[in-house]
Amino acid sequence: MTNQTLAKVQQQVMWNRLISVVEEQAMTLIRTAFCPSVREAGDLSAGVFDIHGRMIAQAVTGTPGHVNTMAESVAHFIKEFGPKNILEEDVYITNDPWKGTGHLHDITIVTPTFRHQKLIGFFACTAHVVDIGGRGFGPDSRELYEEGLFIPLLKLFDQGETNRVLISILRNNVREADQVIGDIFSLSACNAVGARRLLDMMDEFALDDLQELADFIFSNSAAATAERLAQLPAGATASNSMTLDGYDEPVTLAVTLTVEDGTIMADFAGTSGASKFGINVPLIYTKAYACYGLKCALAPEIPNNEASLAAFKVKAPDNCILNARRPAPVSVRHVLGHFVPDLVLGALQKLAGIDVPAEGSGCLWNLHVSARPTDENADPALNAEILMFNSGGTGARAQFDGLSSTAFPSGVHTMPVEASEHVGPITIWRKELRPGSGGAGKYRGGLGQIMEIAPNEGFEFRFNAMFDRVLYPARGREGGLSGGAGRVSLADGTLLKAKGTQLVPQGNALVLELPGGGGHGDPRQRDRALVQRDIEYGFITEAEAQELYGYSSNAR
Repeated sequence: MTNQTLAKVQQQVMWNRLISVVEEQAMTLIRTAFCPSVREAGDLSAGVFDIHGRMIAQAVTGTPGHVNTMAESVAHFIKEFGPKNILEEDVYITNDPWKGTGHLHDITIVTPTFRHQKLIGFFACTAHVVDIGGRGFGPDSRELYEEGLFIPLLKLFDQGETNRVLISILRNNVREADQVIGDIFSLSACNAVGARRLLDMMDEFALDDLQELADFIFSNSAAATAERLAQLPAGATASNSMTLDGYDEPVTLAVTLTVEDGTIMADFAGTSGASKFGINVPLIYTKAYACYGLKCALAPEIPNNEASLAAFKVKAPDNCILNARRPAPVSVRHVLGHFVPDLVLGALQKLAGIDVPAEGSGCLWNLHVSARPTDENADPALNAEILMFNSGGTGARAQFDGLSSTAFPSGVHTMPVEASEHVGPITIWRKELRPGSGGAGKYRGGLGQIMEIAPNEGFEFRFNAMFDRVLYPARGREGGLSGGAGRVSLADGTLLKAKGTQLVPQGNALVLELPGGGGHGDPRQRDRALVQRDIEYGFITEAEAQELYGYSSNAR
């Protein structure tokens, strides 16, 4: 074996070790987090960066929205503080939506790592905290200032000394101080674990810095991505659009993809203007999910880092709803942001003829509950903030049914009922698949779910609705039918709004019927055995099988 070959083998081994380092970083956050959305659902990101703030590697655990926005965050910290003010035992913090991950509820922590008094890189991580003050997690605010406490790029620890003024400000401006402060220290701890494991690895391989390894990763990732994009027709262009519920009026998302000079540009011209409400999306978040959708289809096996992401370009009209400018309200930027992958995949199918899934339910049906005793004289300590992540069905694929009640594109886990009930005075009476919600097709769309949530005796709750696909369900592809639309109501039948703060009184319950994914292909071509299975599992009725698929079990 030549020295050059040996060096490449060693670099590959070190790459694998680096992935284990950032995965342990992420697992540390999950094990120490206070908020159930992090601990149970994995709503986080973790990664390691070189001295220039370029992402070398990310943990597999985490969401694309967090990971791909975090990929740009570290450079902002370097610019803000300057190399001379980046010191050992520093830890930095922000929730700036335009320099972090798109809204105030996500805290990004960045920690410089030193070896023999020399800066060798950074660790960064992000997590969603249960509360950041203001109106709470919901779309009702009319400007950023109402949405909670804005933390500019600051030092959380200055050479190991805690910024006690910042901690005091945070503690006195959020509803769940122990959870929020606990999560901030959890974020700091996970970066510290990553740094220790990295230094152990560097000792083992006698590395003085990370730059040679980073250059190896970047050069190979860039070359592999360029090879994939070279297979696309040069100069090709294609467009796609999608209509969604919006807040008080429908919203149009539009994109045009263009292949040019070894890159693919996603231009969101034609998208609706900014909203008065908090469904706006900063461009950094739009870019995160556009890159994710394109990379999933074109270069899924290539590691996600600075070099592989560089080939995917994004632009949008100034102050459109996918490029909102400060101080636009952006609290629930995920609602529209989660539809960006389906949007770009629809254009990519036209551009390159790639088989892509039908549209899915898209955004998470997040539920932020503020539970309060009905007795006005009750102890305020009984108040509780509860955050739940819920998913509808994904779109059917070209050769497989869609996934039921599965989060795409965010990838967060389902939150156990017990974990949500443990946090506050609510009971989840039902959580089951929603029959008939998957769009018919040769391959069926994934099913949504039905949830029934009630305040416990002596309590009521307000919840912030941030749902979509109630008016505009997920569309099928290649002859597949649309998935079922969502519905929000009380148990007594009262219809509720899909967005905004609403009350669930004592003795009643909130019923969520989550949307299903679209179908793929002509329903009449569906395998008869699969139709029969769907009947037996209760996914569709005999009548639906006859109407949608032309199938009768009596004629078998």
